[in-house]
Amino acid sequence: MPTHFRGDEAPIVHFDLALEVSPFFLFRRLKEAREAGVEGPLLVDVRAAGAAGDLTLVGAEPWGGEAWEPPRGREVVLFDDDGSRAVDLARDYQARGFPAVRALFGGLGLYEFSLDPEVVGAETFLLRG
Repeated sequence: MPTHFRGDEAPIVHFDLALEVSPFFLFRRLKEAREAGVEGPLLVDVRAAGAAGDLTLVGAEPWGGEAWEPPRGREVVLFDDDGSRAVDLARDYQARGFPAVRALFGGLGLYEFSLDPEVVGAETFLLRG
């Protein structure tokens, strides 16, 4: 989710529905999966080892590096702090034939900001470490 600026104008933010999922969409998918007792999307933290902050998503697994391949037939959401690395990796995986891999738009920063527990309830699927 690169944000571009043109002089003194407001930032230009691009959201690609084929490449990214919004924080609200991911929250809804996780909540619906939990309520139905089914497997939700695979959450993959693509931050570099040792670079992960104290915030993550419940059930997330670390990215396995360049050799890692997403499971076929399963929805996969890549995330990082701001979404930039996740978008690049999702674009690469889609180009290699994994259309179900998408990035969390805005990363964990936007996810945390967007999901106010006063509005969505106590369970936001965020973990503080």
